[in-house]
Amino acid sequence: MADIAILGFGNIGSGVADVFEENESVISKKINDRVNIKYILDKVEIKNHPLSGRQVKDFGIILNDPGISLVVETMGGATWAYEYTKAALEKGISVVSSNKELVAAHGAKLLSIASKTGARYFFEASVGGGIPIIRPICNCLAANKINKITAILNGTTNFILTKMANEGLAFESALSMAQQKGFAEADPTDDVDGKDSCRKLCILSSLAFGKQLPPEKVHTEGIRAVGLEDIRNAEKIGHKIKLIAKSKKSQDFFGATVAPMLVSKSSPLYNIDDVFNGIVVTGNAIGDVMFYGQGAGKRPTASAVAADVMDALTKSTKNMEWEASEGDYVSDYETQAFEYYIYAGCNATDIVAELFPEAEIHKNHANDGLFFISPELCESDLEKLRSNKNLNIKSAIKIL
Repeated sequence: MADIAILGFGNIGSGVADVFEENESVISKKINDRVNIKYILDKVEIKNHPLSGRQVKDFGIILNDPGISLVVETMGGATWAYEYTKAALEKGISVVSSNKELVAAHGAKLLSIASKTGARYFFEASVGGGIPIIRPICNCLAANKINKITAILNGTTNFILTKMANEGLAFESALSMAQQKGFAEADPTDDVDGKDSCRKLCILSSLAFGKQLPPEKVHTEGIRAVGLEDIRNAEKIGHKIKLIAKSKKSQDFFGATVAPMLVSKSSPLYNIDDVFNGIVVTGNAIGDVMFYGQGAGKRPTASAVAADVMDALTKSTKNMEWEASEGDYVSDYETQAFEYYIYAGCNATDIVAELFPEAEIHKNHANDGLFFISPELCESDLEKLRSNKNLNIKSAIKIL
């Protein structure tokens, strides 16, 4: 019997327990052992659950039990979760996590500890919920030099933008609907401001490119400023607006950005709608490969955690690894160039034609201005345009 502990018994932690209970016969057969949830650590009293009698509030009880072979960390955050994970790995206890914030910030250090003690540190569920993505990058695409990741990594923002586009809802109304359906938290900041996507991009990029990508090195924008006019204008030229997480590596350049972007019909991400995620990985041998599925939710995420637990217990897969880094290899965002969709004031036609003679100028959806696609601009170029009062720029959104 394999005794394990679950740290944090919220949505995901309780989901993991449910998966092991419901699929006990299948799991036991596959790992040739039975998984026993011996402890559950949570500060909030667990009520009306079959495993409530196994609750403890002192991590030391778990850490000092020689029978515990693995810990499932679903606490979230990067404070106590880090301390507990570090302590377990230092003692040779394997850890499986769904904690994107922790892995993005401290993954290199924790993987290094695990390597030294022989423990496993797995975190498939930290990116894409139940979508298999981490192992495919490390194993199936191992013969490739991965040079680009382009992805929709947050189901909440994708749902909001889809409702705005399909039903004409304003941002606040679409957000409220996402909260009512349980897709968004009461405090949706991490989702709508892009932080969640940023952390997931950091994990994928660190794995793909071999060096820790610190979240603070990724230029991150959210979707609060995206208006219905922008969405309708994008539709007019055959595009959708999505929150895109993108990292790209070349010989002397590494850029990473999370921001709303116009996505054309030719992109495989164009038709990724509602709460679904899509991740396009570009390798030098295989080209583009896309991973698609529901990127969040109790059941899909718990399924990925349970699979990691089985893998760690059987020791059938080695740890992933990447180098620790402060991110000094990441280029300054202000030097990165993008094409932009620019929505400007109604009297700016002559000015736009003079500045960008090759740009095709379109009337705004509500006929109160114009919009166009600019050539590639860096941040300083865009700021000059914003400062031009005659242009009266209302919004500027990157083009994927």
